[in-house]
Amino acid sequence: QTKPFTDFYANRLGRDGYRPECKACNLAARKAKYAENPAPYIARVKKWQQENADRLNAYRREYRQRPERKRADRDAHLRRKYGIGIDEFEALLAAQGGGCAICGAPPPEHGSLHVDHDHATGAVRGLLCVSCNNALGAFRESHDVLRAAADYLDRDDELAALACSRAQALTV
Repeated sequence: QTKPFTDFYANRLGRDGYRPECKACNLAARKAKYAENPAPYIARVKKWQQENADRLNAYRREYRQRPERKRADRDAHLRRKYGIGIDEFEALLAAQGGGCAICGAPPPEHGSLHVDHDHATGAVRGLLCVSCNNALGAFRESHDVLRAAADYLDRDDELAALACSRAQALTV
């Protein structure tokens, strides 16, 4: 076949400055050779990584800090764990007024709200701040326990009012 020079790799030692086989044939041959015995190729990469650990780690840190990478990682985490993507997360946050579904607190400066979900069904209920999310967990997501806690708080107010009235009666 006749092909343009752009379909060939450069080779300074070649008479015309190009390799004798085209890029497609070269890649097919390399792929077949790798499939036949990948061990030396893997060993070469591992050796380079060990010899250049600082350079490799610096690149990996920089790569993970890229905004598009962070967003893609967050999207993958949300999809894997809760079945929603970053776009659904942001829509849910906007629907909640930009804050916690219970107390309304805005997301922390360097963090995000937690995805609250029903542990039995996996259905997402809303986005919560750390305090509200931990409180629901501490109350075992039980309506009865939450009502008992609310009744306890009301009782405490009633006891405080009773104590104040008794103290006032004693001073008169």
